[in-house]
Amino acid sequence: MTERQDAWEVQEFTQYLRDLVTLLDPGSGWYGLFLRRDPAGMRACLDGAEIPPWDVMESLLGDLAVLRGAAFAQRESVRAAGLYSSSVAAHDRRPGGRQVLVERLELMRGEQARAARRLRAAGAGGTTRPDEEAAAWARDDHVRATARCSELRERLAAAAVPDGWFRTEVPGEREVPGVQGEREVPGVPGVPELLEAPDRAGDAGPERVAKAGPERVAKAGPERVAKAVPEGVVKAGPERVPQAPPSAPGPPAPGRRRPRGARFAGLDMDEADDAAVLPAPVLPLPPTAAAAPRGARFAAAPPGDDTSGGSATRAAAPAPEAHRAAVRAVERLVRLRAVGSSGEAHVVLCEAAGWPAEWLPALAVELHRAGLDADWATLLWEVSSLPPARLASAAGALHAAGRPDDCGQLLRQGVARPAGEIAAAVVALQRAGRGPQARALLGAFVRVRTPQDAAKVAAGDPHRLVPPLLAAARAVSPARERDVAHALRVAGIAGAP
Repeated sequence: MTERQDAWEVQEFTQYLRDLVTLLDPGSGWYGLFLRRDPAGMRACLDGAEIPPWDVMESLLGDLAVLRGAAFAQRESVRAAGLYSSSVAAHDRRPGGRQVLVERLELMRGEQARAARRLRAAGAGGTTRPDEEAAAWARDDHVRATARCSELRERLAAAAVPDGWFRTEVPGEREVPGVQGEREVPGVPGVPELLEAPDRAGDAGPERVAKAGPERVAKAGPERVAKAVPEGVVKAGPERVPQAPPSAPGPPAPGRRRPRGARFAGLDMDEADDAAVLPAPVLPLPPTAAAAPRGARFAAAPPGDDTSGGSATRAAAPAPEAHRAAVRAVERLVRLRAVGSSGEAHVVLCEAAGWPAEWLPALAVELHRAGLDADWATLLWEVSSLPPARLASAAGALHAAGRPDDCGQLLRQGVARPAGEIAAAVVALQRAGRGPQARALLGAFVRVRTPQDAAKVAAGDPHRLVPPLLAAARAVSPARERDVAHALRVAGIAGAP
């Protein structure tokens, strides 16, 4: 598809967005709130410089449902979904944007973590009476940030991975265009929270991303569109803040300071302690959790020490504290899911991601037993963003516990990390005697990242990383091996063929 066609699809959606907002009241509803909280972001969307996140489109359609009726909004949502999907796909095809996706995902993770901290600070779900306004805004920002993190992961997978990238390729088989290319694809935030995370990154092709958000609203029916806007929004005046989404305990009180959130692509952070973006929402352990064990599983294991035999013995029976913590966490999740508190449920999952790696298998068993398979998939997403040593530790613990599929999924989801972190994770796995997992991580990496990125990985420890990188590229295809070897030579990596 040509750049002119891409531009046309984006322009067509932008014109639709302009037409949509002319039907809305700029002094009330979510549209009025967006204009007050982020006028520059809204203007960028209306000018076509950015595509708004899909949760913003849902809110605007909710305003439309209140003003024109649910049936009218439902018809418009179908049209909006189609135009949105096309424009997002076209926008993502523009060159040079894959790094933008990675950066925005990290940025949105920081916003998600800040919203989780604000939710805790407000006392939501605690024993003391919460600050209802602060809790409502924190919950709304957390839900939106979570939705955008899910979308960005899907978009990142689709931008980097062609359909069927995990299938075993026959040597010499023609590669799918876009795998080894120098061309990178841009990313834009937006698209609603998925009901469950993808089972593997390779499943998220362009068609899946196009369907991730808009079609959920298009198929939801008038009732869902009508509920997209809180009750009483249309009556809100210019000085009144609309209610938080239905999951919030109550509306923010008028006249109080409104926390600023990530409603559009450019985050507007006005708190001094929010200036530094956190790499991932790694929250403290639950009060009942024991301190993380500090054995020689990864960091201190000597390079040549094979610990695979001992690890299997350690994983044979989960520690009593791991089982107790897993049971308590699942009980909380079941209660929160029953009342529709998805924001608080995600906080629980973020907490669990910070548990000792050896506790994860026990939690997986309890989650599946309770029918919370989607929460386990989400938890794997969170674990995949932990620091390299902890990612390696988690992968090793899952494999030792007899969960190789979960281990493989975790490693595949980690390929979007910076090259230096991939190198650190591979080295940690190798030192722990997890050679197959190290090879799996490199194999996923060379399939979806550029040869230049592979050279950056090798630069971290050429002697240790060049041979397995070349072997992983060879398993993909001879052409990929040649490309990686060439990138290693150009980068001046020692040991390049």
